[in-house]
Order: sequence, then C-alpha cells, then structure tokens
Amino acid sequence: MLLVAFTTCCVTATHFNVGNIAIGMLEHQTNIKYNAFPFMKRVKQYFYTQPDNRKIVGIQALDNLHSMASINITAGGIGHSFVNLRLKSERGSGLDYSLGIYVEPKYF
Repeated sequence: MLLVAFTTCCVTATHFNVGNIAIGMLEHQTNIKYNAFPFMKRVKQYFYTQPDNRKIVGIQALDNLHSMASINITAGGIGHSFVNLRLKSERGSGLDYSLGIYVEPKYF
C-alpha cells in the first residue's frame, strides 16, 4: 500500500529537479511563462549556454501553476556547459516556471 502511494506521489509531482543543487552556485535564474490557449497543449523550447564553459551540476524548475506540465532535457544538461529544455503544458493550460541553473563553483 505504501509503495502505491509513493508511486502516485512521484507521478503527480509538479517540480523538476536534476543533479545536485547543494554543491553548485546559482548561475542563472529566470521565469518562463507561456499563455494558455483553449484545447491546445503549449510547447516551449528553452536554451541556455554557460558563458564561462563551467559544467552544469543542477537544474531546478518550480511549477508556479502546480499543473501537470512536463519538462524534458533534449540536449546537454548535467556535466555539460549548455542545456536545451522542452516544456509542455497540459491541454488548455499555460506554463509558468521558475528556472534555476546551478554550475560548478569557481575556485581560485
């Protein structure tokens, strides 16, 4: 019974966390918004390249609408200096995410 409840909770999560944000520095923060359109799913591509070529160690996206939208990494990501994200809303809903990208710290 506990396993079923945990599985359901994981499937209905609205936030996206990849990597380890505790060891990284917050390098880039932005809000991604896309208006709703009736009966349609909204899809948005988001691209980020780290200008200092430092590796990305964590990506955190918080769904401000608490919807059933999804995020996929289509290229790059953890261990790379760039990331391409694909955000897709649920039908008839928009997108509203707070995105944070964490990179490895600079040591002098």
